[in-house]
Amino acid sequence: MAATKRMARRPLAGVGILFSQVWHTGHRPDLPSLTNQDPSAVLGDPSNPPLKVVLLGDSSVTAPGVHPLDECWARRIGCQLAERYHVKLINIAVGGTRASDLIKYQVAPAIAEAPDVAFVCVGANDALRAVNVTDYERDLTEILSRLSATIPAVGMSGLGDLGPLPRLPNIGRSWARVRSRSFDRAIARVCHSLDIPKTVAWGPMWKPFEDPENENGMYAADLFHASGKGHALFAAAWSRVLDDLLEKLEPALSGRLESSESLT
Repeated sequence: MAATKRMARRPLAGVGILFSQVWHTGHRPDLPSLTNQDPSAVLGDPSNPPLKVVLLGDSSVTAPGVHPLDECWARRIGCQLAERYHVKLINIAVGGTRASDLIKYQVAPAIAEAPDVAFVCVGANDALRAVNVTDYERDLTEILSRLSATIPAVGMSGLGDLGPLPRLPNIGRSWARVRSRSFDRAIARVCHSLDIPKTVAWGPMWKPFEDPENENGMYAADLFHASGKGHALFAAAWSRVLDDLLEKLEPALSGRLESSESLT
């Protein structure tokens, strides 16, 4: 157990070699390099009460390789909310973002939008780039504290198992699995301390991602990012925390619904 914790918290002996092999997977010439996308959108009936949603994080938000883009989790959740609200999705996420980058470049713009809800997805790049878990937890605490101080409802994505990524070399799989589990636990600690809903990122629902041959089509063409099918599972995980987020917004949203109904 102690050895496992050490592997999660700091590089192993020779981690420079291991890390190089793992991160080199992002630049393999035999696989395509996919473009990040902008899931921003305006969804729903304009006569419904408005709901502004801001998206922060990394490529799990920008959905490289997901076509059509409406299959990405952010659009799916946006459409779900649009059944009752006129939803404005605002994307601030950038592929490759780590928690420290999010502090520098995304938190302030997100707050400036004055959204009702913020969805945050960050951690995978920290885990794969050998960021210390303690440093990540400190940065995530700052991120979620600053956001929740001004945004009524903030949700956080858990970090699932990165070990099965088909693009990873075999030598890096166990390392990636331990790291991602450790980071997900850090996310859980921060979210618990700040009373922020977190998506479930481990368990039976994620089994389709464990196919190393990608026979289920859960990965995009680069064998690194999730496909539209993968994003459907992301959306299912977010759907489970929507009630908690909307409950935090209930006073304001109830007023908007009443105002909207009085105009009809």
